[in-house]
Amino acid sequence: MPLAHPNPLIARLSPPPIPSVLAWAGDYDGAKGPLIDLSQAVPGYPAHPEMLRFLGEAAASPAMTSYGAIEGEEVLRKAYATHVSAVYGASVSAANIHITSGCNQAFMCSTIALAKAGETMALTNPFYFNHETTLSMLGIGRVLVDCDAAKGFLPSLVSAEEALLSGARGLAVVSPNNPTGAVYPPALLRELFQLCQKYGAWLILDETYRDFLPTDAGAPHDLLSIEGWEETLILLYSFSKSFCIPGHRLGAITAGPRIVGEITKIMDNMQICAPRAAQVAVAAALPILAEWRVANRLEISRRADALKAVMAATDGWSIAAVGAYFAFIRHPYGNTPSAEVAERLAKDAGVICIPGSYFGEGQENYLRLAFANADVGVISQLRGRLR
Repeated sequence: MPLAHPNPLIARLSPPPIPSVLAWAGDYDGAKGPLIDLSQAVPGYPAHPEMLRFLGEAAASPAMTSYGAIEGEEVLRKAYATHVSAVYGASVSAANIHITSGCNQAFMCSTIALAKAGETMALTNPFYFNHETTLSMLGIGRVLVDCDAAKGFLPSLVSAEEALLSGARGLAVVSPNNPTGAVYPPALLRELFQLCQKYGAWLILDETYRDFLPTDAGAPHDLLSIEGWEETLILLYSFSKSFCIPGHRLGAITAGPRIVGEITKIMDNMQICAPRAAQVAVAAALPILAEWRVANRLEISRRADALKAVMAATDGWSIAAVGAYFAFIRHPYGNTPSAEVAERLAKDAGVICIPGSYFGEGQENYLRLAFANADVGVISQLRGRLR
């Protein structure tokens, strides 16, 4: 009798990376002190008490136990549209917003709306691994855009144009970047947008870590001020890090009404609606917790400075790129595979991080550290651990 087999597009994927690196820490004996977990990006401080109150009140409401609007709660769509308009000095309405259950779902919905199996999408190299596995499980090919380590891992415009010339349906970028932390300058983002516009492709810009740019950085880009942006641009966002609620799974898409309509069809089959109580709570919190979010931004900046100081004082280790939540660290072990280095760090030094090889081709010399997970005191301990 023949055996039934699972979908080969799924079967060929590696197991989820975060659990795999956490498993290495099971062999750590504690000799160097408590585990330092710099793997998954998790806010290293609690949610604001008002955020927790809003969540509790909304969750206790009988109205929140029924289905909601597929596109998202109108109160959150309006609140977030107002917020985006203020950040970018542009006019964005609720019709441009679709709420999703986290930013990974936002990327999957956007990808399904743009490309079908057998077509291709362009990703930067290194890439965010969930973007790559999403394409793989959907049967969508990938074409990689080079990022030069010597230039802070910014994507090459020449390589991006080659990818679009090859027929890619769109280009997906993350800024501030995951895994490298690199912040893409507004001028570069405009040039990438113009390339996509030139070749009739889409630019998907994941801005999950937008709220952790320096306070004096200004708007991350001016793309929402370009006439006709709705036909080229899709912005992705996550409420998880800014509001410290990753377990509530809440993300947002900013796009033209046409794409919002296509994504609504997808969401109706995928989830129907994002978690309703969290939507209502975030809508209430968004305008009143602005100063708290600024304070958190400054704290994350202090943690980045602490990591820079550690690396500057630790022989052989160096920062290739850093920003927002992440640093891409060059390890000193030559041709040793990055997974082997990360495994030894977890088992022998109690430091959990992600191997560079998990993020693309040619990244064996690097490790990703989610430094925002740990406070300055914990980060200062890394110098002794990395020896």
